[in-house]
Amino acid sequence: MQIHEFTLTDEYIHLIQLLKTLSLVGSGGEAKEVVREELVYCNGDIETRMRYKVRKGDEIEFEGNLIKVV
Repeated sequence: MQIHEFTLTDEYIHLIQLLKTLSLVGSGGEAKEVVREELVYCNGDIETRMRYKVRKGDEIEFEGNLIKVV
């Protein structure tokens, strides 16, 4: 599993925006699709909300990537 550390400078970042920012998906449409297909986990649970507000302390898992939000 590849581990990424993402430093959050605002209060939160939307889940699909985070996936795009880290180049784990090629586009916003692809980000929405992987969330819709239940391929993304937030803190160990499947996350289906595209506008989920990722905050400091959250851990996101997607296709062998673990994103630690600090």
